[in-house]
Amino acid sequence: MKVLLIGNGAREHALCRSLSLDPDVSALHCAPGNAGIAEVAELHQVDPLDGKAVAALALELDADLVVVGPEAPLVAGVADAVREAGIPVFGPSKEAAQLEGSKAFAKDVMAGAGVPTARSYVCTTPEEVDEALDAFGAPYVVKDDGLAAGKGVVVTADLKEAAAHANSCERVVIEEFLDGPEVSLFAITDGETVLPLQPAQDFKRALDDDEGPNTGGMGAYSPLPWADPKLVDEVLQTVLQPTVDELRRRGTPFSGLLYAGLAITSRGTRVIEFNARFGDPETQVVLARLKTPLAGILLAAANGTLADLEPLRWSDDAAVTVVIASHNYPGTPRTGDPITGLADVAAEDAPHAYVLHAGTKRDGDAIVSAGGRVLSVTATGKDLNQARDRAYTALGRIRLDGSQHRTDIAAKAAKAATGE
Repeated sequence: MKVLLIGNGAREHALCRSLSLDPDVSALHCAPGNAGIAEVAELHQVDPLDGKAVAALALELDADLVVVGPEAPLVAGVADAVREAGIPVFGPSKEAAQLEGSKAFAKDVMAGAGVPTARSYVCTTPEEVDEALDAFGAPYVVKDDGLAAGKGVVVTADLKEAAAHANSCERVVIEEFLDGPEVSLFAITDGETVLPLQPAQDFKRALDDDEGPNTGGMGAYSPLPWADPKLVDEVLQTVLQPTVDELRRRGTPFSGLLYAGLAITSRGTRVIEFNARFGDPETQVVLARLKTPLAGILLAAANGTLADLEPLRWSDDAAVTVVIASHNYPGTPRTGDPITGLADVAAEDAPHAYVLHAGTKRDGDAIVSAGGRVLSVTATGKDLNQARDRAYTALGRIRLDGSQHRTDIAAKAAKAATGE
């Protein structure tokens, strides 16, 4: 089949890499893509937020499947435009994508579905903000209601900082703090059948030991040796299936990737947030472990035939990804710096370690930084320790002036798994 993927980040590179390894994929296209994706897919210049332009490109390419990677095009209705053109598309409608596009909408759906989540208030005035912050107390959890590229959430013990963030947003959700470790669980759904993937954990803070500001994610790992083996089944029954059923009941069926951000609290599993697409950087490690070819799964979701699929096959290996970010990220990043060492990783570390591009572009013969998160160095191994070693060994070959990365991705989980 011919596949067109929309997006330009490391998540899209991970998806393109898996699709390029699928024997059923005869042609792979990406718009707009990046310097790394160009090695496995043909790139096209199109505005990812322009549904008509995306649909026209899909028709021109005679695509059998369109995969929409990022959240902004989904919330803009790009999947609807492609569906209207008669092409199967992996990604929810504009209405269903409000599950990520509006925190308040997501809370309303969870209430209707009986999904366990944090108590919260939706606030639109400074007075409402003050009341909500006072009701919950520190640590304060303040979420921009709309899309904020993974950086709209502030968790702080500082009342002034919490209030300042809340009052900078048009509409804000303020909620109780959830204790316990966080888990990301993706599920592929056609609006009825829900197929959970393997869980992962990502690292949101910019600096080691979970210090520094929130980011879009600085690394991830899978599997989770510390998690209850029944976790996936429990979340399927209490969170994922009820949410998909509730959206269908409301007349806004959700087809695509449903991502549940979870807190494993002392009072049970609670939903922190939903996303309407694959997460970045968790996709990099989840797909590294998926053995079932990807294109057929995504097409089955688009066509409503997920129930007919064989059970997914997974590698027993562990996977770790470490993000290399630009100078000053998550503030305004410095861009245009040359990246070297990529060929060394390909020569020395493949196939167990490889580099997925996020914010990169080609400048003549050079590849240069073009965003905040620049690369995701991903590796697999027989356990988390080996995967970590391989990821950091490969990362050590890469040079990007002023870049930053965390040195502790999966470190605690790897120690716990070996009983240290």
